[in-house]
Amino acid sequence: MHFTPRGDPTIRPSGLISADTIGTSFGDSMIETATLWQLIEERASETPDANMAVDGEGREIRFGAYREACLRTARGLVGLGVGPGKVVSWMLPTRIKSMILVGALARLSAIQNPILPIYRTREVRFIANQCKPVLLVTPPEWRGFDYPTMASEIAAEHEGMKTIVVDHDLPEAEDAELPPPPALVSAAELPIRWIFYTSGTTADPKGVQHTDASLWAAAKGMSIALDMRVSDRVAFVFPFTHIGGINWLQSGLSYGCSHIIIESFAEPTTMPTLRKEGVTLGSAGTVFHEAYLSAHRRSDEKPLFPNMRAFPGGGAPKPPQLHYDLVEEMGGVGIISGYGMTEAPILTMSRFDDPSKKMAETEGKISLPDVDLRVVRDDGRVASPGEEGEFRCKGPQMFRGYLDSTLDEPAFDEHGYFHTGDLGYLDADGYCVVTGRLKDVIIRKGENIPAKEVEDLLYQHPKVADVAVIGLPDAKSGERCCAVVASKDADDPIEFEEMQAFLRSMELMVQKIPEQLELIDTIPRNPTGKILKHELRERYSS
Repeated sequence: MHFTPRGDPTIRPSGLISADTIGTSFGDSMIETATLWQLIEERASETPDANMAVDGEGREIRFGAYREACLRTARGLVGLGVGPGKVVSWMLPTRIKSMILVGALARLSAIQNPILPIYRTREVRFIANQCKPVLLVTPPEWRGFDYPTMASEIAAEHEGMKTIVVDHDLPEAEDAELPPPPALVSAAELPIRWIFYTSGTTADPKGVQHTDASLWAAAKGMSIALDMRVSDRVAFVFPFTHIGGINWLQSGLSYGCSHIIIESFAEPTTMPTLRKEGVTLGSAGTVFHEAYLSAHRRSDEKPLFPNMRAFPGGGAPKPPQLHYDLVEEMGGVGIISGYGMTEAPILTMSRFDDPSKKMAETEGKISLPDVDLRVVRDDGRVASPGEEGEFRCKGPQMFRGYLDSTLDEPAFDEHGYFHTGDLGYLDADGYCVVTGRLKDVIIRKGENIPAKEVEDLLYQHPKVADVAVIGLPDAKSGERCCAVVASKDADDPIEFEEMQAFLRSMELMVQKIPEQLELIDTIPRNPTGKILKHELRERYSS
């Protein structure tokens, strides 16, 4: 059953948001708590009637109603075996109901495993084998993919694993007994409550463990940098299952501001919805910022978003000129971008009062005073300002180790700093500049594509003798994935459509399938056999 504004008392139709309404304040004080559930409770108590979120269909939910909906869903989940310490994997679109599920699982002290909806059988099976969830939550068929069939196949391989399909409905109950709420302890004592998966540099995804507090540290740094306020209306246009989705949820609860939920950014209703709802923060990265600017240039109404304060971003390189164009044509302060990763989100971020040149060309300064970011040269010495090396870090937003603990030791250096694998420098003023990566990863629209995973699969094709997968600059996606192939038979090379069909048959998720194929006589290698990928990037970047 689909929920509608009339049929669901917790979600109500939204009206047009005017500039005057945007300025209405319920109080700009930040709520800071140890657990996500405590944050939900305190926000519902302080501003129960303030708008929490509105979606593209005009349905909205307020903070008080959100808390009650979370409790009803928590009671419904108890009957499915969910409780403290139980792992629940969920891969849902960006919807209000997805936020309710998160709140319900937080109330039950469950361990949440958000999975990107772009993942397919190969990745989800690996995650299920490692996490061993008691429940796997998916949408019905969505964007042409049959999630329930995939979930059923995987659950059949695990005794006791249940699956539920959630469209716009969640399991609810009014009288089931709930366990005690999450204990209020210090940040250091909080248990693992989150497992996010990142592709990293290996073929298999890595389970990254976080607590409510480690995620909140990232959200807090982001919120301070963005000068968050109760009147903000955030463009929530990216996957909620991404670690940034939970950071934005925490920020909204902390400051009492509102999210504009966009399930599918490509829909023609997106820009009119953001305009109607009075967006003030246009998240969440280069591909979105370029789309905003393009829509603005096509629009007869200028500025397209009259209340826009800034364009938060991160996850992919940004062209400096894009920042200047946004400022000049759309208003606000431009792009406020940050640097981080799933293991340590929001290590640095620009701020409203930064010089425009710094906003355009750097990723800002450290987000919180207790973030320790250093640059280490090839010889192991700490680099001087302006000197390139690998970024290594410590901080309160640091993850609590990988689910596969054998990955922990090589992830940290002898001083306890995390190896980010990213190259760059800190300038004389302490601003972070990212110049490249040690990791062999392509970042497409903010998502990691491990080259080795794609290469290993292509090597299995009978026409492929040798292959190198590389990232090439792309104005829209940051990088595009390119496969460079040496064929076994030059007279019968693999074709582009043939390559894509083969990778789909291997259950590789669509976003990892190369968008470009280049045929070559011989893959260049050095005397030790290492592929000279820099030569290939130079050759095909044009």
